[in-house]
Amino acid sequence: MKKTLISLSLLCFGNFANAQTETALNIQAPTDQIVSKHIYGHFSEHLGRCIYDGFWVDENSAIPNKGRIRLDVVDALKKIKVPNLRWPGGCFADEYHWRDGIGPRNERPKMVNTNWGGVVEDNSFGTHEFLELCKMLDCEPYIAGNVGSGTVEEMAKWVEYLNFDGTSPMTAIRKQNGMDKPWKVSFWGVGNESWGCGGNMTPEYYSDLYRRYATYARDYEGAPLKRIASGANSEDYKWTETCMKNIGAGRMWGLTLHYYTLPTGNWKTKGSATKFDEEQYFNTMKNCLRMEEIVTKHAAIMDKYDPKKKVALVVDEWGIWTDVEPGTNPGFLYQQNSLRDALIAGTTLNIFNNHSDRVRMANLAQTVNVLQALILTEKDKMLLTPTYHVFDLYKVHMDAKYLPIKFTSPDYTVGNNKIAALNVSASQDSTGAIHISLVNLDPKNKISINTSLGDLKWKTVTGQILTSANVTDINTFDNSNKIHNAKFSGAKKSGNNLKVELPAQSVVVLELK
Repeated sequence: MKKTLISLSLLCFGNFANAQTETALNIQAPTDQIVSKHIYGHFSEHLGRCIYDGFWVDENSAIPNKGRIRLDVVDALKKIKVPNLRWPGGCFADEYHWRDGIGPRNERPKMVNTNWGGVVEDNSFGTHEFLELCKMLDCEPYIAGNVGSGTVEEMAKWVEYLNFDGTSPMTAIRKQNGMDKPWKVSFWGVGNESWGCGGNMTPEYYSDLYRRYATYARDYEGAPLKRIASGANSEDYKWTETCMKNIGAGRMWGLTLHYYTLPTGNWKTKGSATKFDEEQYFNTMKNCLRMEEIVTKHAAIMDKYDPKKKVALVVDEWGIWTDVEPGTNPGFLYQQNSLRDALIAGTTLNIFNNHSDRVRMANLAQTVNVLQALILTEKDKMLLTPTYHVFDLYKVHMDAKYLPIKFTSPDYTVGNNKIAALNVSASQDSTGAIHISLVNLDPKNKISINTSLGDLKWKTVTGQILTSANVTDINTFDNSNKIHNAKFSGAKKSGNNLKVELPAQSVVVLELK
């Protein structure tokens, strides 16, 4: 009996959304600041079932595919207008040697993926396959080069293979492998997590190494590189300071930042993806909101050395990281995806939008079957997670003008602790339409919002909402549409003000025309 009561408390703490709090928003006129589409980027590593059994199917698979690239996954990602895709890692990038993944597949050497499960990597998915995937997705490739176990020559020749349209040994090999013209890849990561799995380096050592590697990663005609330095882990502000000081703003397009939301805050026991009570939910959201402070502090350090904000802060790994699903390979990082994860996605993207003067690229970890995935697959079955639906809602912000917002959030309180219940971002697209994304983290209380839009002109408001009865709710292969976007009718015009009744535990995107 006791176990049954605990189970009910885990599942139903968000069902009683009767109370209401109030706040006012003041949306400012647009500035020249743009919410870059690249904030909505994604990440696909050779990890678990992301590439193999995710994007890439068996040679004789009956699942609809083009050259082994799974078409239902491609179609779903095209719908949300994926702007860029990061590959081959992650930690895998710094043990990946690109020449093992080109040429006839039956002649490619096999290797052991020492970072993720110790499984055999057959290298059937390599450079040509990845760039064909990007072509099918109509997105820009973002390649992470091997600094940890690779050489300057290896990286330089990879760039040449990708981008040089002339006569050279690398272009001859590329043409032999079926690609006459170069792909002209711009986004180029110089290492990954060089403070950890990418080499356990000091920031001083990495800064010097970056300058060397970046020197030989050449700009070829029509293909200037956007070189991205391997930046800090979470709150390692010294790393950012050292890189900005020693590398210099003129030698890099971007500097990375990695931060994951851990429900418990503990890497050893991170917490369940689906079974959690309100206190655990609250702590997860508190950890998610730390992204605001972390981005703000790293950006302030970058401002010291780069006051014109030429260097992008590239948050190329973010998302919730939980314990793996019971019974799955712990090295494959397969986790379910609940309404809680959708609220994390909406909140984090609002933070990035509001810092789009510095955050100009980000990559959710990861796209298929790994960590906070957009898509889960099981043989021929595929489902879209609640997180996918948030990206579908938020695509309206891509490359739109940023609209600053002033407001005071109501509190979401559990015991003696409290966090901001509400987070918001807004933009205006090229047609003049205004989009406002709102997230209510409070699982029990709705929020009544009165919004002033100043001199911004509009006549109508429509909206969509993502919510469910419980924050623990998930989409499953037997019920793949339990959580999905729906029409929202809780917003109306009152004079030139906008009034919104924002339900508990919800993500809402409004369009004003």
